[in-house]
Amino acid sequence: MQRYSAFSLFKHALSHHQHWQQAWRNPEPKPYYDIIIVGGGGHGLATAYYLAKEHNIKRIAVLEKGYLGGGNTGRNTTIVRSNYLWDEAAQLYEHALKLWETLSLELNYNVMFSQRGVLNLGHTLQDMRDIERRVSANRLNGIDGEVLDPAGIKKIVPLINTSKNTRYPILGASWQPRGGVARHDAVAWGYARAADALGVDLLQGCGVTGFDLAGDQVKGVQTDRYGTLGAGRVGCVVAGNSSVLAGYAGFELPVESHPLQALVSEPIKPVLDTVVMSNQVHGYISQSDKGDLVIGAGIDSYTGYGQRGSLPVIEHTLAAILELFPMFSRVPMNRQWGGIVDTTPDACPIIGKSPVDNLYFNCGWGTGGFKATPGSGHVFAGCLAEQEIPALAKPFGLDRFYSGALVDEHGAAGVAH
Repeated sequence: MQRYSAFSLFKHALSHHQHWQQAWRNPEPKPYYDIIIVGGGGHGLATAYYLAKEHNIKRIAVLEKGYLGGGNTGRNTTIVRSNYLWDEAAQLYEHALKLWETLSLELNYNVMFSQRGVLNLGHTLQDMRDIERRVSANRLNGIDGEVLDPAGIKKIVPLINTSKNTRYPILGASWQPRGGVARHDAVAWGYARAADALGVDLLQGCGVTGFDLAGDQVKGVQTDRYGTLGAGRVGCVVAGNSSVLAGYAGFELPVESHPLQALVSEPIKPVLDTVVMSNQVHGYISQSDKGDLVIGAGIDSYTGYGQRGSLPVIEHTLAAILELFPMFSRVPMNRQWGGIVDTTPDACPIIGKSPVDNLYFNCGWGTGGFKATPGSGHVFAGCLAEQEIPALAKPFGLDRFYSGALVDEHGAAGVAH
């Protein structure tokens, strides 16, 4: 497991701060771009980087209504894994995981990716059947995975409560050793810096208010800061607001926006060196390199855009976490928040063309967005550059909601999306 000293963490944070002070001040926008990316989060910045680096496209702009990495990228629980059930999803997330493994070298920027492993707990007989099925499917796809009994779990996480006298007794778990965590905001900064060095215009404080349409074709975007900017193609990567942008173009997306809650504790000494997830209670926990316990909950059942938490979900999650780790009952909570996620009927993303020519969408990741960041940007760049959908992205087109060829990962991916 990769750890950092307090001094190295301080230098890392200081370099980020100094870089933000001197770089990425809004350039003068060009009147026309080959490709405009709407959304300056991890996925949008990754898309811009791969468009410039691998497809040699020169005139690219990223439009962000706030600041880079200030949306869901800065509000997630940092987990990275690829142990999904269905072939289509597993291959897409495994592509992302392989990119994660070399991302710091690729960007020449430390994204603090730490492959400390991910445990998905099973509490019922059906949980264990699902775990065995998923691990078998992973192995057939060349993805690492093991099925563990409670004794095997205890060896990896000595602190966990494997007593049979609990509300949700632990019967076993799946274990993906190559999974882990990364520094969420560093991923956005790393891609932004690399894209900036390749000539991408990063336009912050620039919200999109509509599209410049000629019939059924996009010609540009309307903004609240620079007026209309022309574009050959537009890619929308705005988690939580995708349906709003689709409405600007005159169509609907099969997505709903929900708050997704999380919290962190005050820093404590290292006690948990892996990621522990529970599908049954939808709670997951890891420990950051700063020492915070990072705890994630499920999405709120109601739709909304409020980036804040609400107590019933957090209370339920904390009750489950404390049953798994009784010693954490005395750890003070430091901060609670909510992100906004797009969810689709099959809990898998939409990647590809929209009903409007030259307008592409990348959305609907649900709770799986952060772990997919490099792979999402890589395949979406291929969509925009070649105007042909890459093989990894083809199963996730909008047409599947008409044909019925859904990729249903609800509960199958080790967490009840």
